[in-house]
Amino acid sequence: MQALGKMAFPQINHCMILGGSLAGLMHAHTVLTHSPSTKVTILERSPTALLHNQGAGVVAGSETQEFFEKYVRPGRDIAVTSQQRLYLDKHGGIVEGSVDKRQQRMTSWDLLYRFLRWRVDGMEIKEYFDDTKAVPANSGSKAEYLNGCTVSNLEDLGNSKGVRVSWKDKSGKPQSAAVDLVIAADGGSSTTRRLLKPSIERKYVGYVAFRGTVPETQLSKAATEVFSEHFAFYHTQGVQILAYLIPGENGTLEKGHRLMNWVWYVNFEDGSTKLDDLMTDNDGKRHAITLPPGGMKKSEWQKQIKLANDVLPPQYAELVNKTQQPFVQAITDNISDENSFMDGKVLLVGDALAGFRPHTAASTGQAAYDALTMGAWMQGKIDRNEYRERCLSFAKEVQRHGVMLGERSQFGRHPFAS
Repeated sequence: MQALGKMAFPQINHCMILGGSLAGLMHAHTVLTHSPSTKVTILERSPTALLHNQGAGVVAGSETQEFFEKYVRPGRDIAVTSQQRLYLDKHGGIVEGSVDKRQQRMTSWDLLYRFLRWRVDGMEIKEYFDDTKAVPANSGSKAEYLNGCTVSNLEDLGNSKGVRVSWKDKSGKPQSAAVDLVIAADGGSSTTRRLLKPSIERKYVGYVAFRGTVPETQLSKAATEVFSEHFAFYHTQGVQILAYLIPGENGTLEKGHRLMNWVWYVNFEDGSTKLDDLMTDNDGKRHAITLPPGGMKKSEWQKQIKLANDVLPPQYAELVNKTQQPFVQAITDNISDENSFMDGKVLLVGDALAGFRPHTAASTGQAAYDALTMGAWMQGKIDRNEYRERCLSFAKEVQRHGVMLGERSQFGRHPFAS
């Protein structure tokens, strides 16, 4: 094996990817595309074979679109087009001067994940195509996708011997393997980052995001007029909410079968009883980052419904009232000052490298950007140093911008605040 310390991307026999969500799958597909003889193993900590779909909307930015067009080539459209951005006042009217007619593309986590699994390990997704006879061919190398795996250690074996990864499988049995390259795509609470950079912590920043979806057919006329194919926002002191259409079940883009996705940011003081009550589920478990659909106590959701009716424009209050399976994400910051370790044999990517506040709508974009940049390195278009600099610069710039947006939204005053 050529040492990864060299400027050109080396030939690798075995690549192990830690994390089987979007960032891990994008990197797996990139490796399989440019180095089809490489064995690719994905270790995912979730115990289920299919990651749980939280019904989350995703803004499909330029990086995500480029990755899917270049690598995934799904053979069908993957996003709803939002025709304009706008802001509402407290009464549900459009704020004068707030309409921006630029188009944006909106998709869903579920659709992206299913198409990536289809390409990476051959998951069957015929239901995502209107005509099963038109499903594009999916030949080529496939990754091994292992769920229920908990990584415990990484050991540098030297320049020519790679990295030894140790983990426990879903039965709890210790496992280990020596591999040439480790791509750590294990999210904002990355075990890999904790092992390599223990001083870097994921920190709660003082507010949460309530999220949910409502079938578009359940919306009133007033809500449909404001939200349909628009990216709509409302701001007031300490509160921001937004909504946009995303694909519906099985990724359908058919009008009348799509979902209205909303995100509502609300301040909760760190360490407060209110935050603990919110993030404690029906079984008494305190969740640190994400309270999944179905986990929120009825009493807590009733508090949010009351707050929505008191403080939100009527169209947004309607969305909150009609949501059956809300979930909550605590908003956090994390960023590493390095993305390459053990002489380049371990790479931090996506949220493991930098966790963006969701105001940037760039978390998926970062995963795609990192994978595209690694693809350029693998093709010899850039060298190792440029790969490192590009990914670090992207991470630092967007992470800093997200902090600015979040602090202005939740603790300052937005220009269109009501």
